[in-house]
Parts: sequence; C-alpha cells; structure tokens
Amino acid sequence: MGTENIDYVSGDTQNKPSQQEPLLPFTLEILKLIKDCQQQHGLRHGDYQRYRGYCSRRISRLRKVLKIPQGDRRHFKKRDVTEAHIINPKSDDRFLHIPLILAERNWAYAMQLRQEANTEPRKKFHLVQKMRKACVYALQLDELCKQDRCDVRTKLESQAYLAWIQGSLQFELQLWQQAAENLKKAQVIYEKISSTLPEEEQLPYKQRVEEISPSLRYCAYNIGDEKAVDLLELRSQGVLENFDALVSQNKEKNEDVLYEVKWFNLKIPVRIERIRLFLVSIEGLNESLNHAEDNQGKIKILENLFIDLRDIISLARDNSRSDKLTAKQTKEYQQLIAYLLSIRIERTSQRNVLLILQTRKPQDCVRLLDINIQQTNELSQNDIIKGNTNAQKYYESQIAAYKTLRYYYLAKSQGAQKRWKEAAVLLDTAYNSAQVLKQGKFELEVKEILQRIEDKSQIDIATAKANMILDQKQDESTIQFPQSQKTYKSKKPLVERLDEFREDPQLLSKNPNLVTLPPAMEPVPAKPLFFDLALNFAEFPDLSEKLDDGKPKQKQGAGISGFVKGLWGWGK
Repeated sequence: MGTENIDYVSGDTQNKPSQQEPLLPFTLEILKLIKDCQQQHGLRHGDYQRYRGYCSRRISRLRKVLKIPQGDRRHFKKRDVTEAHIINPKSDDRFLHIPLILAERNWAYAMQLRQEANTEPRKKFHLVQKMRKACVYALQLDELCKQDRCDVRTKLESQAYLAWIQGSLQFELQLWQQAAENLKKAQVIYEKISSTLPEEEQLPYKQRVEEISPSLRYCAYNIGDEKAVDLLELRSQGVLENFDALVSQNKEKNEDVLYEVKWFNLKIPVRIERIRLFLVSIEGLNESLNHAEDNQGKIKILENLFIDLRDIISLARDNSRSDKLTAKQTKEYQQLIAYLLSIRIERTSQRNVLLILQTRKPQDCVRLLDINIQQTNELSQNDIIKGNTNAQKYYESQIAAYKTLRYYYLAKSQGAQKRWKEAAVLLDTAYNSAQVLKQGKFELEVKEILQRIEDKSQIDIATAKANMILDQKQDESTIQFPQSQKTYKSKKPLVERLDEFREDPQLLSKNPNLVTLPPAMEPVPAKPLFFDLALNFAEFPDLSEKLDDGKPKQKQGAGISGFVKGLWGWGK
C-alpha cells in the first residue's frame, strides 16, 4: 500500500538502493517554520481564518508537487504520508510538511472557533473536535519523525509540538493534571533546544516558553497551588476572560479564613474571598510588568488592573456599610479601603510615568506630574497613615521625586518658549534635587528619568545660559540708536514720498509701508439712471422775436420804387 504511492521509484533501485544512494538526513525546524508562516499569513493580526485558508492551499500544492493526490475530481481516496515516503532515497523533508500543516490547519480552525464561542457557546464542542483532529496529525508527524533518517533536533521538535498540541486540548477539556504534564514537557524540550542554538536563532523558542508559562501556572492553580498563577498576566493574554470566572472556580469558599495584608506596620485582615483572590493575583504584578514587551504592554496590564480594582473597592465599601459590623470590624474595613486606594493611586502614578516616557510634549508631562503630586499628597493625608512615620517618609520621597521630574519638564517647556533664564533656574533646581534623591527607592521608570536628569542637566543648563547671553547681545544691538529710529519713522507710504531720501528700517521688515491699501475714494461724474428720449420729438415755439434783449425789429422804408408802385396802382 505504501510502495504504490511513490510514483517515481524506478526498477533500477531494487537491488541495494542504500548502497548506491546514501540517505540524506532530514532536518525540519518545526517551530521556526510554523512561526514564519503564522506571521506572514494572518496571525500577526489574530486572523485565524486567513491562516487556515493558507494551510489548505499549502497542502494542495504539496500534494501536487510530491505526487500524492487524494483521488481525482470525482472520487476521493485518502492517502497519508507513510514510512515508505520517508525512507525513499529521492524524497525530501517536504513529506513531513503535510502532517504538520494539517495539524496547523485544524489548530487554526479551533482558535477561530474559540473567538466565535464568546457569542455562540455551542461552538465549544466543534472546537474540541478540531483540537482532537490536530492531535491526530501531530501524532502522525511524531511517528514519521522517529525514523532514523530524521536527525535529533527534528525528533525533539516533533515531540515538543505533539506535547504542546495535546496539552492545549487537555487545557480546553479542563484536565489540569494531564495538561500540566504535557505543557511542562513541551516547555522543557524547547528550553533545551534553545540552549544548544546560537543566540540569533533562540527567539522563537524563548517566545514559546513564555507562551506556555501562563497556562502552566493556571493549571497549577486549579490543581491546588495558588502561588503558581499570575492572574493579571493570564488575563492580559486572554487565558482568563473574566475575573469573576476565577471566583466561581475557587475551591476554598470558607469566609472564616483570613488573609492578612501588611501595609506600613499595619496588619489588615481580609474576610471577603473575592478581595483576597485579587490581592493574591497582584503579588506578581511587578514581575508581569518586567516581562512586558514595551511600555504600551505595561500600560495595558495596569489598565486591566484598574478595571478589577474599581469593582473590588466598590465591594469593600458596600460591605463596610453593613449594620452587623462591630467597631473593630468597621475599622478593619476602613484600613482595607485605604490600602486599596493606595494601590490605585500608586499604580495610576506608575501608569502616568509610563505615559510620560511616550509623550513628546513637555506641557503634557507637567500636567501628568501635577496629577501624581496631588494624588500622592492626598494619600499621605489619609487618617489611617497620617501618624505613621514610615508612611510619611515614603510618600514625601515620592512627592519630591515627582516635583523633581516636574522641574525638569517645566524647564523643557520654558526652553521651547525661549525663556532661557527661567529654564536655566529650573534645570539647576532639578539637578540638585536629583542628586539628593539618588539613593531613594522608586519605580524603575522614575529612576530612569532621574538618571537622565543627572546626566543631561549640566549640558542643558550650559545651553540655556548660552542662549540667554546671545539674546541679551541681540537686544543691546537693537537699542544702540533709538533716536535715529524715531526720526525715520513716518506714517506716509513710500509712494507719497518718492522725492525724499530716508533710511527707513521699516522697509526691510515683514510689513513695509509702500502704498495705501485700499486707495482713497475719489468723486467721479455720475451716470444718469434714465435718458430723456422725448426731447428728440418735441417742437419748440419760435422765440426769435425775443432775441436781442427782447426788442422787436423796426420797419425799413420802401424807397422810390415803393412810392411809384403806390402812385400808379401797381402792387399794394
């Protein structure tokens, strides 16, 4: 059955093929291969459906190239990779890719169903079936890698991959003991492989070890070891979807068991189970912050903390208002509320410092530090710790550190506005204060900024003083001849005094007085609105008689000819 799957084995290799063609060893870097595929095909953005589609296309290409198709278009005939493919001298390690990609495709489908199961709980069953199928293909891969042709690294990687897939399935089925054993096995194998590789190739194995650690701690917690779990880190990575789910799974529900918190020589008992679990979960908070990739990851963990802390403080306040409490219990609840408020204020200040490291505008940094100073000062005035010497010293040092940072960023703000004198004074104050606080106990981010102030303040002070001297020299040069500047000032534009020569510095400025805009208004003849066209058709009377000052013309004599005409009857 296995020999008929190989289409390219010739009859010449039947007699001692191993002597003619030695078998080349297979080296399959499983984890590196799947990590590269995942980053390039969707998982960088959490798109499991895209990665699943890539796996299907990859399997089709591999079967076509390696000539092991599963039937034709009409008929399906299952053909798995067998030992005959591995021991064939002409085969390569791509035969091992087929069961690996099949397992990855089913795992990606299961992860996609996990995202969809938040709104459709029935998909949880489909998820488990896909994980079981992934385990089948991972087991098939492990069996193939046990052949002598595969080297030791390939065998170890296949064992680790199988253990991880099986542990993930058992984790979904809540088989905590078996899941812990398989995940621990995978973690140990990946650690050993990483220790034998050069430093530039260790990154994917170290990342996988860190990915397994939260699941191991959660398994250990459910088995019974509470201290092995870091709830905040699990929640930030999606292992715990809801903090209340942890409360419902807790096995110890006896409210009489007390959990004491030490806070500046105060021993505060905790009787509420949910508050006790929360306080247990934040014991490894600093370690979780140290494991974060960058400052944005730390801010995300702290914001998740604030969501839970708000509900915890509200719960403590509701229980403190009960009428059944004694005076001693009421005082204990007040101390507990003050302690929870101190956690919120201190972690808020830490979050603000992380934001400062990401902020470029010094004005925003000053505003965040003002908030830190105000909140820390209010916390130090709390009645519970107002008379505690250790608490007062601690919070005074914190306030002094925040004020030092405020001086520094306020100096940066003044320098941006070219107020060099104020900037130099503030930088000198910040430098002296940083020298005093050098040995104090602060958060890592605050220490980093204080060290920066100590290293760069002297250079910044010298720069501010130099700029201040340059500005003073420039001001002196501009006021050497004040009278001449007053003499040349004129309100007339240049176009009206072209016949006069003046050295007017205003003409070289950004707003020279050249012409008057807009120009002055001038009267112009008005155009009539209507034309009198009737005048062309009017007939006026003859006024010639009224000419020559209004005197009529005198009659002239007819002469001798007129006399003769009248005498003889001629004419008139």
